[in-house]
Amino acid sequence: MIETKTKPTKSDLYFAKRARLATGWANNVVLDVQAGVIRSVQSDQKCPADATLLSGPVLPTLANVHSHAFQRVMAGAAEVCLNPNDSFWSWRDLMYKVVQKLTPEDARIIAKQLYIDMLKAGYSQVGEFHYLHHQTGGTPYHDPTEMAQQLLSAANDSGIGLTLLPVLYSHSGFGGQAPTSGQARFIHSTDAYLALYQACDALLIAQPQHQLGVCFHSLRAVTQTQIEAVLKATPEQARVHIHIAEQQKEVQDCVQWSGQRPVAWLQEHIGLNSRWCLVHATHLDDSELQAIARSNAVAGLCPTTEANLGDGIFPGVALEQAGGRWGIGSDSHVSLSIVEELRTLEYSQRLRDQQRNRLYRVTQPHVGDYLFDQALHGGNQACDVTLGLQTGSRADFMVLDDTHPFIAASESHDLLNRWLFACQDNVIKDVFVFGKQVVKDFQHEQEAESRRDFANVIKRVIYDA
Repeated sequence: MIETKTKPTKSDLYFAKRARLATGWANNVVLDVQAGVIRSVQSDQKCPADATLLSGPVLPTLANVHSHAFQRVMAGAAEVCLNPNDSFWSWRDLMYKVVQKLTPEDARIIAKQLYIDMLKAGYSQVGEFHYLHHQTGGTPYHDPTEMAQQLLSAANDSGIGLTLLPVLYSHSGFGGQAPTSGQARFIHSTDAYLALYQACDALLIAQPQHQLGVCFHSLRAVTQTQIEAVLKATPEQARVHIHIAEQQKEVQDCVQWSGQRPVAWLQEHIGLNSRWCLVHATHLDDSELQAIARSNAVAGLCPTTEANLGDGIFPGVALEQAGGRWGIGSDSHVSLSIVEELRTLEYSQRLRDQQRNRLYRVTQPHVGDYLFDQALHGGNQACDVTLGLQTGSRADFMVLDDTHPFIAASESHDLLNRWLFACQDNVIKDVFVFGKQVVKDFQHEQEAESRRDFANVIKRVIYDA
């Protein structure tokens, strides 16, 4: 019998003069990457002759836990006051009008440019909360995954990892109210949703950079029977995302319908655990907050969107004191800056409490480091990925611009604070995903063409040009 030997996988070596590992900052670090995964991390090393030199401080990239890609096309278009009581609900009316104009090709173009911008911002995985399913008027496409395929194509073209979250959306209000005409492109029955889920699973099965999760739009859009049926029919380990307690009106409507606040109802009737990502969760009472923390569910915070929509201030200090978990997302994409998301979160706590330095731990008094670590770990959990500069993690990392004064001059223990609270420009110079460079010297190789295509979609969809 002739033995056959498996050819060893080639290693790619990367050298960083300083890098933020899972254990903290380290100097002269060699990353050994094989098949897109970090196989070893060694510090205090000489630069190997065949290593790629990373010219600046190296950080892990983050997962963006919450995205509605198509909404990027209307960013900045709703900042006109048409009502002295303008709110999320009037913003939603404009969003419904935009939805009626989008073709599958539009959706792909918007998502591609969005994902390129996310990569340039330091996100390498995106939780895509996908509910734009059907044709205008609600007629299904011949292939039920038509719109999901556009997102997948955009992710593959850009190089970002996708956590696809096809959304079950059936009703317009609590108690199974009939959907409105503006929601027609979103609506599925339970059976149709499960068929879509299985079809999406078949699309992603051979693509390890992408994940598939379960998603309910909100408690007002599904019934208890639907939630139970979907959870029973889908994998036990799949992540579960849901919008919840974003607006006071939503909380009031839930209390009127059930006698309970949204998170309390979800905990009692369905149950929470570490699979769940509770998007926004802005309006909580103490018992709900404690329930989230005990369950190890992730609060999916979108600080710039929540500020833009006037949602309210998330109780971040209280969740930290309870030992809770959170990640960040860019939601409607009025901003695609990790800096702005984390800064807005911290500053909102300061404005509410009229105190400084609100989000930290005794073991981690540097606010920037605390914020970044929470976003990293919460994003990993919510998007079902493993990012971080440690053995076994996906080889995703970003390199900061060492010509920027705050980056060049800062000692490592101050660098995240300087980046998150002092830098106005994007200082992320290079980005790698699965060990492959997707952003080089602040540029993505497909950026010029993608920007032109996106501009044309904006002109047609927003301005009817």
